[in-house]
Amino acid sequence: MSGSKLRVIADRSACCGYGVCAELCPEIYKVDDIGIVTLLTDIVPEGLEVRAREAAAACPQSALRVVEE
Repeated sequence: MSGSKLRVIADRSACCGYGVCAELCPEIYKVDDIGIVTLLTDIVPEGLEVRAREAAAACPQSALRVVEE
């Protein structure tokens, strides 16, 4: 994966505000005032790749994806 970056894609319309993502990786995911996921960054910082993927995979609504750029 050298040279490639991971990007997070959030489907806010699918989010039901469970907040699992924000619990698992608060450096990237946050739940806003109305309970919908927001991204603090859409580019996954180095060292957070595993947690970013785990948090996206844990979303009960499949509202999050982590993709390679």
